[in-house]
Amino acid sequence: MADSKRVEETLTKMSAYLENYLEEHFTFGIQRDLRQKELEQQVSEMGLEGEEKKRMLENFAKKSHEADTQRRQKVELKHFAQIRTIGRGAFGKVLICRCSIDNKVYAMKQMKKKEMRKKNQIAHIKAERDVLALADNDWVVKLAYSFQDRKKLYLIMEFLAGGDLMTVLMNNDILTEEQTRFYVAELTLAIQSVHELNYVHRDLKPDNVLLDRSGHIKLTDFGLSKSFQNKPDTFLETFRKVAAEKLSDDAEGLTSGAARDKETWKTKKTNRTLAYSTVGTPDYIAPEVFNQHGYGQECDWWSLGVIMFECLVGYPPFYADDPMSTCRQIINWRKTLQFPDESNLSESAKSLMSGLINDASCRLNFQQIKEHAFFRPANNPEEHVDWERIREKKAPSQPDLNSDTDCKYFDDFKQNEVEDPESDDDNNDDAFLGFTFKRAKATQDVDSLFDD
Repeated sequence: MADSKRVEETLTKMSAYLENYLEEHFTFGIQRDLRQKELEQQVSEMGLEGEEKKRMLENFAKKSHEADTQRRQKVELKHFAQIRTIGRGAFGKVLICRCSIDNKVYAMKQMKKKEMRKKNQIAHIKAERDVLALADNDWVVKLAYSFQDRKKLYLIMEFLAGGDLMTVLMNNDILTEEQTRFYVAELTLAIQSVHELNYVHRDLKPDNVLLDRSGHIKLTDFGLSKSFQNKPDTFLETFRKVAAEKLSDDAEGLTSGAARDKETWKTKKTNRTLAYSTVGTPDYIAPEVFNQHGYGQECDWWSLGVIMFECLVGYPPFYADDPMSTCRQIINWRKTLQFPDESNLSESAKSLMSGLINDASCRLNFQQIKEHAFFRPANNPEEHVDWERIREKKAPSQPDLNSDTDCKYFDDFKQNEVEDPESDDDNNDDAFLGFTFKRAKATQDVDSLFDD
């Protein structure tokens, strides 16, 4: 029996290794062949012949070989010079670092295996790694590498130096409808890009919306994401257990959003560096997520509506002093959702938020959101959203950065702290099989070959 189990474990490891290797190998080959055909077409269109044509093709072959050599190189912690800690959570931390392989600056997310096993977070980190590896678009933070050692898991992602949307909100108190229109439009496209991968994010909030060097947004933190190719899971089990005992349809004693104190919310968010909760805030979570009847990708559109409300009003519509009170506000949203008069919201803004913060069965979908009047203000045609070219538009808030390692838009953390020693345990790494990833880089863009 023991031998049989050992053979099964060995086969599982071999299968995971071969799957990763073949996926990377064939992806690289396909990209290389496509680049080769593109180059040959451009050379033909330019009428290049003889030595000039030969030089171009040889240059392509050389760059392909260099890219293949880099692809085969094993990426390890020693390749990354750690510069500064910019985030800390329940299972580890986030740092900026410079890679010796390509000299680029990255954000490195480190997670302690022992803590992840103890708190049953293995499925969450696998989900995050999977969606980051699968996504390859302008709306999701790009994963360059993932690897592991005996004690930790590492995600190496592009460093978005502009900070996050929460920092923008804290610095500006509230945003204008023009500014909000930009962020909500980009968030709409970002959410849809995740849905097109057959995933739902489930943890959308301003803290998880990062800004690049030009002020445009990208989504991050997919630890609670879910693929709808999988079976239902136990998302937010902690809240559900409590909800079964404490949440009811009786809204007596609930406080409406309009009566809440904006300064209390702002103070609470200022102290976010102290919040190491493994569950996170429920302020942005759709009501259907708390029950046992299932939910779909539409729960992300509810979160979009809550974020929009916070942009325009200064605090989310259901926040309270403790998570359970917030859950009650959300469950009873029909009685607690109010738009404060002092915010002077336009009718189109209230209409869009009402269509998003709504029953799942009649919540606005992607196409309905794009067609909403909020994105086509009648009094200002210049502010109509160009959905196809929005990333070419100047962002409302553009980061002022001095270098590729400038992290002024991130919270200050104690640097170079001594970590608690981690004792070895009997757990092996089978739970993290298939975690390693390296994004395929077949060659540079074909146009770059003409510059040599």
